[in-house]
Formats: sequence, C-alpha cells, structure tokens
Amino acid sequence: MSFVSPIMQKIVWNRLKLGTEVQVLMSDEEDQKEFNSDSGLLLEEEKPKLKRPPLFKVVILNDDYTPMEFVIEILEQFFSMNREKATQIMLAIHTQGKAVVGIYPRDIAETKSHLVNQYAKEHEHPLLSDIEPVSDDDEE
Repeated sequence: MSFVSPIMQKIVWNRLKLGTEVQVLMSDEEDQKEFNSDSGLLLEEEKPKLKRPPLFKVVILNDDYTPMEFVIEILEQFFSMNREKATQIMLAIHTQGKAVVGIYPRDIAETKSHLVNQYAKEHEHPLLSDIEPVSDDDEE
C-alpha cells in the first residue's frame, strides 16, 4: 500500500467528521480504493464472480428414412467431426435411437440444432435434432 501523507490523512478525517464518503486515489499500480465512513475501513472494490452458462446437449434422433451418408455429412459440416468420428456417432444414432453430437451454451446449441433441422428439411430428409439440458450427472 502506498504512503498517505499526514496532510491527506487530516483531509480524510475532516471529511469523515462531515459524514461524506472519501475516495482516495493510490499510485498507478494500485486500484482506486474507497474509504468507508461507516466503519472507517479502507475497502477494495470486489470483482464480480462470473458464473459459467448452463450447457445443453445437441442430440440427433434416428429415423428410418435418412441415409447414413447424409447423417455423416451433417456431423462433418455442422459439428466439425472427421470422417471416422462422424461414422462412429452415426452408428450410435442408428443403433441407440439418438446420440449426443455436441455440448454447448444454450444459444449455440439452439442455433446448431436449428441449422441441422433446416438443412435436413432443405434436402427433404426427416432427420431431427433437439437440445437437452446437461444434468450434473452428465458433466462427470
């Protein structure tokens, strides 16, 4: 902490007697600090705590009509998967009825799901994608 001159201390104490809040500017390397007239303590401003946004799974659902090659194309194009990974996920969709293809914050998950559904519709395939919230059990 920087040295505060006796003159500055006297100014601060005189202002405190008047009941006004006092802001003390410190050297460049220190943040501005505020003198709290209620408790007489020099306080630092607390940085806000940031919370991670909730995550959502993008899920592709199986159907009996969409060609497997089209599903692979979607996984490569919209989820940046290589051919091998896309094939594995496509087979999981086919055998298990659905599979998680990515986990994202809500707005990104909704956008990706919408783009997949739109692309499938444009190509006249009934393929559907949806989003589901990630539960605490899924994060482990």
